[in-house]
Amino acid sequence: MKVSNGQMGRRILGFAVAATALAGAAAAAYAGTPGQPSPWEMTLQPSASPVMDNITWFHNFMLSIIVPITLFVLALIIVVVFKFNSKSNPVPSKTTHNTLIEVVWTIVPVLILVAIAVPSFRLLFQQLDIPKADLTIKATGKQWYWSYAYPDNGKFEFDSLMVADKQPRLLAVDNEVVVPVNKVIRIQTTGADVIHSFAVPAFGIKIDAIPGRLNETWFKATKEGMFYGQCSELCGKDHAFMPIAVKVVSDQEFAAWVEAAKKKFASNPSNSFASIGTVAQ
Repeated sequence: MKVSNGQMGRRILGFAVAATALAGAAAAAYAGTPGQPSPWEMTLQPSASPVMDNITWFHNFMLSIIVPITLFVLALIIVVVFKFNSKSNPVPSKTTHNTLIEVVWTIVPVLILVAIAVPSFRLLFQQLDIPKADLTIKATGKQWYWSYAYPDNGKFEFDSLMVADKQPRLLAVDNEVVVPVNKVIRIQTTGADVIHSFAVPAFGIKIDAIPGRLNETWFKATKEGMFYGQCSELCGKDHAFMPIAVKVVSDQEFAAWVEAAKKKFASNPSNSFASIGTVAQ
């Protein structure tokens, strides 16, 4: 059975559309586990902050622009391959320009870029414009662990190291960062030795920790629970083993943790291994 060039083109385009739809359905089926990566995850981690809500929206918005453009270009390529080959079109056209097409392919990309730029700048402003903070935490990257200080809550400090025998693997730590839910948290970062990077995907934050410089970012956790991140800047042989664990709790739990942590870290400053679970006991 012979298949015409037009039928072949439509079949290929239909296959591409079906593959895109299947990928979207699979991504929805494998929605991530809150606060940590999931097996076969194909989407962003579920959001737990207003900034990440907007990052997720912008990601999906960009995808809705990229997919039609990609399919359109694919369709053009298919048309060219099957309609303008030497067999189907032995006498090529000598057209050198087309005013309408040239105007369209100039104006349409400009409009697309403007449509992308407006929400992009709005998102950048939201990320960089730090609102009045309810709590400040200083995160210091070291080879190869993190140290945290709470200057607004008694100026205590502790180290946070990966624990090999806890789950989730390569993300669990001996001492979590504890923050209250629905509060603006300002994160100040610096490095004690080399450049590190403080990143927690569920909060939509990622900022370098550079020796001799104090950078800052912010988040507002909207859900209670555990949220994990990692150092995202190659910093040496154990770069893969300096996770970040943030526990979001209620205001009452946070206040109780702060009071107990002050005593714990004051009585054992050189071995700061207290988590909210330890305090609760």
